Formats: sequence, structure tokens, C-alpha cells
Amino acid sequence: MELRQLKYFLKAKELLNFTDAARALNISQSTLSQQIKQLEDELNVPLFNRIGKRITLTEAGDLFSNYASQSINKANEGLLLLQDLKNLNTGKITVGVIYSMRILFAKILIQFADQYPNIKIQVVFGTTKDLLEKLNLHQFDFILTFHEKPTNAQLKYQTLLKTNMVLVTGKRSPLAQKTNISLNEVAALPLALPFSGYSTIQFIEESFSQKSLIPNICMEINDIPTLFEIVKTGHWHTILSDTSVNDPDVVAIPIDGKNMRRTIMIISLREAYEKKAVKKFHEMLTKI
Repeated sequence: MELRQLKYFLKAKELLNFTDAARALNISQSTLSQQIKQLEDELNVPLFNRIGKRITLTEAGDLFSNYASQSINKANEGLLLLQDLKNLNTGKITVGVIYSMRILFAKILIQFADQYPNIKIQVVFGTTKDLLEKLNLHQFDFILTFHEKPTNAQLKYQTLLKTNMVLVTGKRSPLAQKTNISLNEVAALPLALPFSGYSTIQFIEESFSQKSLIPNICMEINDIPTLFEIVKTGHWHTILSDTSVNDPDVVAIPIDGKNMRRTIMIISLREAYEKKAVKKFHEMLTKI
């Protein structure tokens, strides 16, 4: 059963004349008659009584016309919805974001929402591990996360930016005046670090291990604002990416070493359809 056949049937029902209906549809009468006959054969019931050159609806035709009309209307509504999607007048984006990107992401989110107010946006913050798992379950359109080595052939990777790992200390800390600091110096400090399972803590542990250093980790906390409150006391310090730091009462000190830079990527499923709204969001992100 095709929409075209339903349209032909409804026009014939309206005019009760195959010749007039064919003329209104700009097709030949034979084409109209053939398509309606095919529809009747598929439904296994006549829709019209054919009396000479006159036609009238059968009881089945009368009942079926309501559903045929609903089908055409629903198809038209679907077409309008797709046009709205194309024109970014409707739609939804679901994004997974690591905590370290929350400041930069919020700026882009505001810009996007201001420019495309009819697009609904759902944002979920999480660890790299959690976000990747949910992406593979098709729960996100894309995620923003640290990722240095693209390895999964089912995923599409786009480098967004490079970020430096920094020691975060209180503004009144004796260390606050330093312009840089070595990993050896950092290892001797009392540290409050992100919780195990975060990509950042794994990176930090590997960096210390490569230099055979054992850091003095006093606390592990899964909330960056709380880490800042701990750091402000001046008794503890933390290590984060510089994109995480926006508190006026803390200072970010670059950590020496070429390996103290990380890559933040836009990651999505390679075979998934990319919505136009997602493409626009990517464009804004890449202008950071």
C-alpha cells in the first residue's frame, strides 16, 4: 500500500468520478484506475461501486477513507517535522561531557541555546569510562572527553583542543608565585586528587610512575568544586587540566614536561546518523 494510492483513492472519493479525479491529479485516467484496482486487490475488498461511468463508495470504501485520510495527514505531519529538523526548529541533542570541560562547554551551550532556542539539549557529566560505555549504548549523540589514543574502529574521533595539566593551589599559598613546577616537587606535596575511575587520576598516576615517583595522595574526591574548597585552605593541592580552573581564589601552576598535555576529543559513533543540530554544535565547539 502506497501513499500515492491513498491520495488517488481520496481524490476519487471526493469527486466520485475517475475522469475528474485523474484530471485534478494531473495523471491519466487509466493510471488512476489501475492504482485504485491494485489497492482494492491488496485490501481484498472493492472500495467503489462501478455503475457505468458513475462510481459510488462501498461501505468498505467509506470506512477505509477515514484511515486513508489519517495516513496522509500523518505523513504530511512527518514531512513538516523533518523540515523543522532540517531548519533546526525542533529536535534534541544528548551530550556526555567530562567534568574538566564543564566551564568551556557551558559557554558553548549558552551560545547554541541562544541561537537555536527550539532545540532541546540534554547534558550528562561523567567520567571518561562511563561516558564511553553510554555512547556505545547509543545514549549520546556525542561525548567530550580526554582521549589520547583513538583505538576503537566503531568510533569517530575529532580533536577539539590540547590542555595542560596544572598544579592547583590556594591563592595565598607560598607556591602561588611560581610560574612552573616539576613533577618531583609535586610528588612531595600533600595532594587531594580526583576520585579513582576518573581519566585524570589515571593520567596522573601514570605520569608519576614513569618517573618512579610516589605522590603523597591524602584525599580522593569526585567533585571539582569541593577540591577547590580543600585547596583554598592552603594545606592541600590538586592536579587538574587548566580548562577546569576558574575559581578566583586558586592559582594554576603549569607542571613541567612535554607529557603533561592532554587531548580533549569529540567522540561519536561512526555509523550513526549525524543530526544537523549536532553538526552545528560541533562547529561552535571547534571555534573554542
